[in-house]
Amino acid sequence: MLDYDMISKASRTLKGVTRVTPLLESELLNTHLGFRLLVKAECLQRTGSFKIRGAYVKISSLTEQERASGVVAFSSGNHAQGVAAAATELGVKATIVMPEDAPAVKLRNTAEYGAKVITYDRVTGDRAKIARDISEETGAVLVPPYDDYILMSGQGTIGIEVANQLSQRNIVADALVCPAGGGGLIAGIATAMKELSPETTIYSAEPEYFDDTRRSLLSGERVGNDPGHSSICDSIVTQIPGEKTFPINKTLLAGGFAVSEQNVVSAMQTLADHLKLVAEPGGAAAVAAVLCNAERWKGKTVVAVVSGGNVDLDAFHSYLKPSA
Repeated sequence: MLDYDMISKASRTLKGVTRVTPLLESELLNTHLGFRLLVKAECLQRTGSFKIRGAYVKISSLTEQERASGVVAFSSGNHAQGVAAAATELGVKATIVMPEDAPAVKLRNTAEYGAKVITYDRVTGDRAKIARDISEETGAVLVPPYDDYILMSGQGTIGIEVANQLSQRNIVADALVCPAGGGGLIAGIATAMKELSPETTIYSAEPEYFDDTRRSLLSGERVGNDPGHSSICDSIVTQIPGEKTFPINKTLLAGGFAVSEQNVVSAMQTLADHLKLVAEPGGAAAVAAVLCNAERWKGKTVVAVVSGGNVDLDAFHSYLKPSA
């Protein structure tokens, strides 16, 4: 199981490898909102998202024999880049299975970080099966996107950073909201925050029609999403919470929020206007959840994690309207 000692160990592994990303706020925005919003800007992390944290810790944990066989992963883009960059730095060959319609910046960067990229049709293909087949044929170690305790320990280092940054500024956060796909990021953060900031209540944020974590928390068991929907939040679109992540989140999370694409675009606009941050749609989901539930937080202090900023600039411009 995942515990705080694993996350603390992961933090030592990542020292000098990953950035301590800033915890940002805008006094003007806080005045408008009527509460204090602190944004953990993982969009400024190496590779443009939090994913390099877990990928580096996971690949670092492999034996020499396992490293010699290489690694394989499947991802819509952020995990792909994290695995590719971590593997290259550790001298390990990486093969990444990605949807052919993934944002061009994610496909390009994954290859430039040194990985072999294999694309598939998102509608008809099974990325997990493709990756498993490669693993069986080549002996490469499968690095899953979220359902792995060692991987989660790397993501949980964000929780250590947030708790330290709050403590240094003598702030107690009432709540923390984090995007959720398979649930590995929020499971890691919640585990660290329970140890270091138990006063902080943790919530997930997901796009509507893909709010499997929110609905699973309500039902008390893993439930999947209905087919036939799509979302601009490609980085956090999953079918069902992870087998390993959900028991952790069921224990540690207070609930979850579902946000519309309009909510997400509004959050991207707010992050650009007030904090000069470029957030991808999925990365902005937590900020969207906070902003569209503003009355809930009046007079409180809330942390929102921006998990990534890997978005094609043409798409970014098409989402956002010009500032007034």
